[in-house]
Amino acid sequence: MNKYKLINLAKRIGLFLLVIWTVVSLVTILIELVPGDPALARLGDQATPAQLEAFRERHDLNSPAFFFTYDSETGMTWNGTDNRYWKYWTGVVQGDLGISFDTNRPVSDMIIERYPATIKLALAALLVAISISLPLGVLAGTRKNSLVDNFASFFALMGICLPGFVIGPLLVYVFAVKIPIFAPTGNYNPEDIVLPAITLGAALSAILTRMVRSSVIEELGEDYVRTARAKGLSEKVVIYKHVLKNGLIPVVTILGLQLGVLLAGAIITEKIFNWRGIGTLLLDGINTRDHRLVQGVVLVISVTYILANSFTDWVYGRLDPRIRLS
Repeated sequence: MNKYKLINLAKRIGLFLLVIWTVVSLVTILIELVPGDPALARLGDQATPAQLEAFRERHDLNSPAFFFTYDSETGMTWNGTDNRYWKYWTGVVQGDLGISFDTNRPVSDMIIERYPATIKLALAALLVAISISLPLGVLAGTRKNSLVDNFASFFALMGICLPGFVIGPLLVYVFAVKIPIFAPTGNYNPEDIVLPAITLGAALSAILTRMVRSSVIEELGEDYVRTARAKGLSEKVVIYKHVLKNGLIPVVTILGLQLGVLLAGAIITEKIFNWRGIGTLLLDGINTRDHRLVQGVVLVISVTYILANSFTDWVYGRLDPRIRLS
């Protein structure tokens, strides 16, 4: 590995750590600014002062939140390392995401239980989006201004305009109530993933359809297409072996970026279908003011998003050798 690659790798790792630290720190600040007592939110109004104090001691809620504490009488006070923010990051470095306020279980164990379900849903949504957008986008691009092209444009517009919280309940009403093919909620059977995957992948398929169409139309005007046709290659070979391969480069970029969006968007979809992933886990943490759980889930989503983008860069380089050379 040459010097340039080492410097580039160091920059990537530095940016990776900076983004994670910034996102989790912002979430931590917002959590601390929300009024209310986590102990009271968890134990309720019927809890005794002794029970509330025991809860605060168990979860170190009596310690200052950050390095500085401001008081109107004493002014700004430096707390040193005796604060929850420092202790949290010290634990993260050691692989400890803390203990859930609500369940008294390690946050890492709770995330490990739910994380596969969210990844499974995101990948299924990607598969749905690709299965719809690739053939539809290619048909629209090769038949510009035709009936197929107009239908693809209408489909893309509808997919972008209709949010998940509209598509989801509509699918439940049609395919779980009127035509009881699927269960309305839960993820207990293999077929339960169909409706949430369609809900999550619908908007993405609309975006990808427009992107594939534009890429195909642009590539069809290139010189290499005319050369390939002049050599006697069939239209199918020209489209799927040459045009689509080059046209997929910007599409792959959108796919990689949208993976993080799918993980974030899965929060709403998981809530609609009661899909037991980290999206519903995050909502549970917000509802109960479970600081450690919220921090842990946001940390995992941030890491996943960055890794997805890094993988996208790698695939981008495989598809276009000029990027590797540069």
